[in-house]
Amino acid sequence: MFNKNNNYSLDSNDKRYVWHPYTQMKIWNRGSNKIIIEGDDFYLIDQNKKKILDGVAGMWSNVWGYGENPIIKSMQRQLSTLPNSTLFGLGNRKSVNLAEKLIKLCKGMDKVFYSDNGSTAIEIALKMSTQYWKNKNNNSKKHLFLSLRNGYHGDTIGTMSVGFVANFFESYKSILLKTFRVPSPKDYEFKYEVESEIVDKCLDLTEKKLKKYSSKISAMIMESGAQIAGGVSIYPRNYQKKISELCKKYDVLLILDEIATGFGRLGNMIEYEKQKSIPDIVCYGKALNGGYFPIAVTLTTNKIYKAFLGNYKDKKQFFHGHTYTGHPVGCTACITNIDHYKKTNLIVHIQQNSIHVQKKLNKFYDLDIVSKIRHKGLLTGIDLVNGKKSLNFVQGLPINYYIMKESLKRGVYLRTLGNILTIIPPLAIPRAKLDILIDVSYEILYLLDKEISNIT
Repeated sequence: MFNKNNNYSLDSNDKRYVWHPYTQMKIWNRGSNKIIIEGDDFYLIDQNKKKILDGVAGMWSNVWGYGENPIIKSMQRQLSTLPNSTLFGLGNRKSVNLAEKLIKLCKGMDKVFYSDNGSTAIEIALKMSTQYWKNKNNNSKKHLFLSLRNGYHGDTIGTMSVGFVANFFESYKSILLKTFRVPSPKDYEFKYEVESEIVDKCLDLTEKKLKKYSSKISAMIMESGAQIAGGVSIYPRNYQKKISELCKKYDVLLILDEIATGFGRLGNMIEYEKQKSIPDIVCYGKALNGGYFPIAVTLTTNKIYKAFLGNYKDKKQFFHGHTYTGHPVGCTACITNIDHYKKTNLIVHIQQNSIHVQKKLNKFYDLDIVSKIRHKGLLTGIDLVNGKKSLNFVQGLPINYYIMKESLKRGVYLRTLGNILTIIPPLAIPRAKLDILIDVSYEILYLLDKEISNIT
């Protein structure tokens, strides 16, 4: 399996045939890259048998690591029983069972619509909210969306429109949908010292926008609890709760995106309950299935659902569906995953590790290149600067490539979001391995801090 020639062939064929996401392939093609061929415990294993501790949780989705576990075993059994069955004109047992489990878990929700990734779950929410108003009143003008600056909701046209991150999506601006935007708390974190002042400023500007355009806005959409891809920003206390109150006041639906923030990432199973902000529509993916299968869900209320009921000729039905909607193997993964959360008391484990992380992060403030640390649950973002400017390049490399290169040298996989070093481990990671991720992060930044100090 680990034949040297085969290993070289893997790397060269990857360069020859594969186009990687969010990657400048000119840089990638110059490198000697890791090709992962196995997983074990919380490690990935590359083509040279080298073990790499996962510090990004398979892009924020992995819960239990890469070894044998009940979720994988249940998927294997399901594959031998019913590998797939469509929800077009049929039901399947596992999609029914999972829907029931999710509705019992998610307060205020009544119906589940299945899809296969976070972007499509959000697209469904956007279509659902738009058609809701159309079904209620055929002359409705409520077809636009309100979103937060620095928000991120996916890479499809609709999701880019409501989650516009300029560094990512500027090239596609001409094809995006018109969307109203209001500042997020991140926009004012350096302008106000008191958290409540940030909240008041954001709420004031949001209410002004709602007051002026609520007759045109079908829904407000935001990540629940924190923004991640747009800059790792933890919401101030009561901010999300008061946003939900404004949506109710101005008769605008609230869509919450918990794809990356739900199922424990911020230390809570259902983040909107912690935020005291029950939405009209909420989306889940990533950790929902343990990180093992492309499945996502869009949950909504009976209030929304009932607007889609009518005579067939009225065309009120929801015109949306995917080939693998409600896939029984994916649903099985989710069911077993949720059960395993409860059996292992995972949320308590995450909360305890979060306290430990907070203590370990204090030493990072001794480094001149660290300007701010954002942390909640098992989400950490460390802002890197050179003087007063963002630290974007090191040794001629973009900071993300530099951090990846240095961490991989040390047997760890880390990434940045722009100039923000992120530590986003698998949720069930043991404390000893969590310490490795933090210690390696510190070592890299300590040496980088020293190097920059010597230059300046």
